[in-house]
Amino acid sequence: MTLSVAAVARRLGVAPATLRTWDRRYGLGPSDHTTGRHRKYAPLDVARLELMQRALLRGASSAEAAKYALASPVRPARVAGPALLTGGELDGVSGSAGGRGLRLQAANRRARGVGRAALAMDSAAVQTLLADAIEVDGVVAAWDEVVRPVMSALAARWDQSGAGVEVSHLVEECVLAAVLRATPVVTSPRNHRPVLLACMPDERHNLPLYPLAAVLAQRGIGARQLGAALPSDALAVAVRRTAPSAVVLWAQLSRYADPGVVAALPRTRQQVRVFAGGPGWERGVVPQPAERINDLASAADAVERAVC
Repeated sequence: MTLSVAAVARRLGVAPATLRTWDRRYGLGPSDHTTGRHRKYAPLDVARLELMQRALLRGASSAEAAKYALASPVRPARVAGPALLTGGELDGVSGSAGGRGLRLQAANRRARGVGRAALAMDSAAVQTLLADAIEVDGVVAAWDEVVRPVMSALAARWDQSGAGVEVSHLVEECVLAAVLRATPVVTSPRNHRPVLLACMPDERHNLPLYPLAAVLAQRGIGARQLGAALPSDALAVAVRRTAPSAVVLWAQLSRYADPGVVAALPRTRQQVRVFAGGPGWERGVVPQPAERINDLASAADAVERAVC
């Protein structure tokens, strides 16, 4: 059984124009040349395109992916079956942020691979790529160079088109799983009193606190996660009960960056260093003696210096 260009495009989740580009540039087109302009893709043709798609998801350039697909042995694809991967434009990442692709031109190859896998709703590929990035480059680099560019591109796509909420949620869950796997259990922490990591009241974007906890744990610093949208009275109870060496309060959105919550933290016998993190604080007032922290690396360094 053979498939039309439109059918193969639906199967792979790419635009028909992308298939024509792959045919023209790399020779990955239909092998049936007997039916004029309406050529059909045979099962072997589809199998090679699926190989190319796998290579793209793992960060290869289009030329590298095509070379791999042409050189690899293939088995005929089951052209009547479901698509291997769907939902994203995989030949480059240009185009509007509200279209089929993501604006990731300046991002590295791993980020582009995660973006493609995310649009394909392929959580296994996203987690594999994130695990590879963390293992090779570390949590800080994986967060700054892979996760943040992809999440920013997804946010821009949503702002312009209102689409992609499900993709963002999938990526967040995959990031959380990958970071938790990279977070060791600290049984003998260097800090005698814990670090508390919490979101401001009503702030539900707590994902950035997990890579911070992972980096601190890798440095032998014990931290306790208090989660999203922690009420101010619950935060006060936690501070009194644990007498922490430091408290990190995260605000993703400016409307949750309430300096009154910071100023109202209970006093303890021993000094508690307070850090205000997240873009929500960029235009807000951080009351003394709290300190503003910015990127992940400097935040981890600041907390480490404060508690060790």
